[in-house]
Amino acid sequence: MNLCVIPARGGSKRIPRKNIRDFCGKPMIAWSIEAAIQSGCFDRIVVSTDDAEISDVAMKYGAETPFFRPKNISDDLTPTIPVVSHAIEWHEERGYSPKFVCCLYATAAFVGPKDLRRGYSLLESTGAQYAFTATSYPFPIQRAVRISADGRTEMFWPEHFNTRSQDLEEAWHDAGQFYWGRSGAWKMGLRIFDRHSAAIQIPRHLVQDIDTEEDWVRAEWLFKAMAQQ
Repeated sequence: MNLCVIPARGGSKRIPRKNIRDFCGKPMIAWSIEAAIQSGCFDRIVVSTDDAEISDVAMKYGAETPFFRPKNISDDLTPTIPVVSHAIEWHEERGYSPKFVCCLYATAAFVGPKDLRRGYSLLESTGAQYAFTATSYPFPIQRAVRISADGRTEMFWPEHFNTRSQDLEEAWHDAGQFYWGRSGAWKMGLRIFDRHSAAIQIPRHLVQDIDTEEDWVRAEWLFKAMAQQ
């Protein structure tokens, strides 16, 4: 059984009601649900929420909300892995046997069905414990600088002051869209960003963190521009 878990708690602080706020004509969470459906990867698509309104919106767009997330894993300090583990255990207690489980974020409006399929294929073919979306940094991290309290600067890696950019190793970071994982890896709490994980490489323009109103406006501009191509 392949299970998709979409975490969507109701207490977003920086952008209130972010998960169900209108984004380019649909509630934000609808884009993630529809991508999951269109991927054809999942036997069940479940939204893990503590909020009745989010639950109603999720069901309207084709997801299931068979439980409400417990309060002890619904605050803004709860990491992703316990939320996914709870969903897995809830299903196991009712006779389901999730093998591959994908945590898909409710605010991943730029996620595509093709990338979800790529992630599933990568997880199966490589034997990795997790597969997650990653994109490259636009500037070599080896030439990064820090700024001190008095406004002065220093390099993190001074030895690379004279190293040409093209001679430095490319660095990647989590794209924050989704994480495929084996059920056992989620339940054991294995760290996602480690050697047992594989990366699904995606272009930078598909990576949009939406944490502020400015982020939201920029993401809508880009989304609409891409839709016209």
